[in-house]
Amino acid sequence: MDKNQLGIQLMQDGKWEEAAKIFMEVIERDPKDAVAYINFGNVLSAVGDPERALKFFEKAIQLGGGGAAYYSAGALLYEKEQFDEAKKMFDAAIKAGLQTSDNYFMLGMCLIQLQTARLALPYLQRAVELNPTDAEALFQCGLCLAQEGMLDEAINQLQKCVDIDSEHADAHYNLGVAYAFKENLPQALVHLDKAIEIQPDHILAVNTKAVLTGANSDVN
Repeated sequence: MDKNQLGIQLMQDGKWEEAAKIFMEVIERDPKDAVAYINFGNVLSAVGDPERALKFFEKAIQLGGGGAAYYSAGALLYEKEQFDEAKKMFDAAIKAGLQTSDNYFMLGMCLIQLQTARLALPYLQRAVELNPTDAEALFQCGLCLAQEGMLDEAINQLQKCVDIDSEHADAHYNLGVAYAFKENLPQALVHLDKAIEIQPDHILAVNTKAVLTGANSDVN
């Protein structure tokens, strides 16, 4: 096992100081090892030092760290709510060859945060194509589809989400809303009830159920 791999194992074990020491040894031995800079940046990010972490990711990018360096920088900028800068990093990661579900998902999430959900949709769809078992990607993709008025497609993605994660209250809530728009009250109530069962203080689900059942009572 080389030292970078050893350091990653120490990170996985939560031994941050030991991991940092290993990565620093690698950097001192080979100042052009981009992977070591990425790994050291990941340690700094994990222990709550994002400013220094970003400097290490930037150094890794300069050294040709490729998609992994851009992705790490993007994830950190996203956490700092610098969504436009994060988007640029995730886009650069894709152009550098990092064609992963996580990268497409994070790029899509940046676009959502920037109030451009329509632009996010193709990236979220690609994330789901690459990892069909990612419940959160399915959920976010379903939301975007619903916002674009594609209810059947949205229901399909949201249903896949709850098939994987049956306790995803927000997915059940949005399924309930989608079925309500399609005037399928029984199915809407099934999912709203499930959302409330999972999360009793889910105000949106509680209020939507009250509106639907009140409206139904008025009709009757």
